[in-house]
Amino acid sequence: MMAADSTKERILDISLQLFSQYGFSAVSIRDICGQVHIKESSVYYHFTNKRAILEELGNRFEMIAGGLMQRLDDAVAQLQGEGGSGISGGAAAEVFFHDYLMDDFCNRYIRLLHMERSGSEAMRQAYDKWIFEEPLRFQERIFNALIEKKWIPAADGEYLALKYYAPIYLFFQRYLLGGELTEAKKKLFLEKAEEHITEFFKEMGGV
Repeated sequence: MMAADSTKERILDISLQLFSQYGFSAVSIRDICGQVHIKESSVYYHFTNKRAILEELGNRFEMIAGGLMQRLDDAVAQLQGEGGSGISGGAAAEVFFHDYLMDDFCNRYIRLLHMERSGSEAMRQAYDKWIFEEPLRFQERIFNALIEKKWIPAADGEYLALKYYAPIYLFFQRYLLGGELTEAKKKLFLEKAEEHITEFFKEMGGV
């Protein structure tokens, strides 16, 4: 018999797997229990209802995503400091790609947000925040820092962030957001993203 904590984690894991494949409304408590191999009453020991499972998943995602953005912000602050050597655009991309877009938990939750955003204002706002607003805000900070260091020519940081991120989002949609997240798809995403980043900075004439 599974311990209480492991049962709760299993419920969350299976729920996210099912929600991200079929949508929140299409999945029932019975579906979740069937995959976890527990009685329905066991779910209610941990969660009051299906919505509570979704809220717990959302809280965890916010904590992970917020922590990641804080790590990146701290690195930019180091770059902006005296003699700063905090983080390069490429290093930031590595963190963002591997610890966020290709992380199993984050990827599944982003899929869920993408799927549910047309029918839920809260989901739409969360998707916009974590896929557009926060990444663009951070990338604008990076470009402004690189411009201040004279590592790339002077330009508008907000525009550079948009120009840099648009193809990344396209590749994310194409390779990481539909169907099973396989190692082959991750490899394709990284190859396309790295090609874009190389050409982007070559075009910029940056160091």
